[in-house]
Amino acid sequence: MKEYDPQGSRLPIKIDSASNGEYLPVPLTQEEAAANRQAHRDVDFFSKKLGQSRRQFLKSSCGAAATLLAFNHVWAALGARGGSFFIPEAAAVESEAAEAALGGDEIIIDMQTHCVDPSGNWAKGDDGRRWMQTLTEVFGQASECAYDKLDCYSAEQLIKEVFLDSDTDAAVISALWGGRGQNPTPTEYAAAARSMIFEKIGKTRGLIHGGVLPNEPGQIEFMDIQARQYQVDAWKLYPQWGPTGKGFFMDDPRYGIPVLEKARELKVPIVCAHRGLPLPGLEYEYSQPDDIVRVGRMFPDLTFLCYHAGFEPVVAEGPYNPGNDKGVDRFIKAYLEHDYKPNEGNVYAELGSCWRHSMSKPDQAAHLIGKLLKYLGDTRICWGTDALWYGSPQDQIQAFRSFRISTEFQEKYGYLPLTDQAKANILGLNAARIHAMDLENLKKSRTTDSVARLKKEYACCRNPSFQTYGPKTNEEFAAFRRSREFPEA
Repeated sequence: MKEYDPQGSRLPIKIDSASNGEYLPVPLTQEEAAANRQAHRDVDFFSKKLGQSRRQFLKSSCGAAATLLAFNHVWAALGARGGSFFIPEAAAVESEAAEAALGGDEIIIDMQTHCVDPSGNWAKGDDGRRWMQTLTEVFGQASECAYDKLDCYSAEQLIKEVFLDSDTDAAVISALWGGRGQNPTPTEYAAAARSMIFEKIGKTRGLIHGGVLPNEPGQIEFMDIQARQYQVDAWKLYPQWGPTGKGFFMDDPRYGIPVLEKARELKVPIVCAHRGLPLPGLEYEYSQPDDIVRVGRMFPDLTFLCYHAGFEPVVAEGPYNPGNDKGVDRFIKAYLEHDYKPNEGNVYAELGSCWRHSMSKPDQAAHLIGKLLKYLGDTRICWGTDALWYGSPQDQIQAFRSFRISTEFQEKYGYLPLTDQAKANILGLNAARIHAMDLENLKKSRTTDSVARLKKEYACCRNPSFQTYGPKTNEEFAAFRRSREFPEA
């Protein structure tokens, strides 16, 4: 088996400039670069102290703890006040202390993961060719693939990265944009991937989206097939996408409303939508997240997940400002204007990419989580990571488990503490309720189904990649954008 990074050059908590391919990479701040440098120095020191190789140390819980402690030290020295990772200094050398700080027994349900049909049969038409170029020339993960193949994006790779290399208990395979026949995760592949998860991991562990792009002819009718033949667990919309580059709003009577009426008719009442996170080359206005709140009020019998929570990578999250028309504040403003109260209602925020982007910026992370807790409540936030695009989500899990909002920010901005119960709700209990999952059965399956055996076997020879797979430079992303013949922003 291939040994990833045998020299131990990659940190287990990944702070880099990689994007998920849907936005331009954001260069590291001076603080982030300094934190990485300090972490590498500390890894050298502690690995030698314990008589271990760098790779051996980094694969241990002490390696992750030492990395997060290094980040804490640098950020405190540079004046960060909003948040930190609650880890004792002893965790860098004592495995029990590291496990206590970074481990947990919460149910973890990832509401946004991705894998790709490795056959490449979808690589036709404009969308298919664009995706193929992204996967083979832009995403760094291509270097892990066998020659001229897409196996590194497959369901098998998702099982390794998400289920074996992280503490994730269940995962939703989310749909992607792209016209029929040109989509890298067609519903039939998602269904096959779910079956593979059922077989190799356990029957309660995988869910799938039915992708709906209603401004393409035949999509409403295709919802019938997806519900009946593939038994999708929820729907996924990309309102910013369109076959001619023009999107739609979720309350558009021509495109949006028919999807929601069909979801109700088919009794698949969960609708997830990519909101925020503007897609390059497409019209910005259709990325605005307020429409998901509007349809939440129009369809109280449906459940809506605002994927990415309205996040924009170029917007530094601060305290909620109703006059701010960028980033997560737009979503919160719409939530309040439509009279939603904390821990009530049918509209949820999902953390895919936005937590990963913010977790290396302690003040922004505190504002992101703090204002979502304050205005939505801990039972209206769902965990999501955008894996595989960022590799294994374990670093996101460990960072979230140990993150705390400072007393100073709680007092100054009215933020609630990020308690163990709040973390448990966000990491999995909210998703379990949305999908009506049997929690007791899921907890029991941790020790009785296939994944328990696989993890036990894997523990003796863990081989995490510690790699992020999205584009890391503007040059990589610009080449992709030029190929799409989209105008520069």
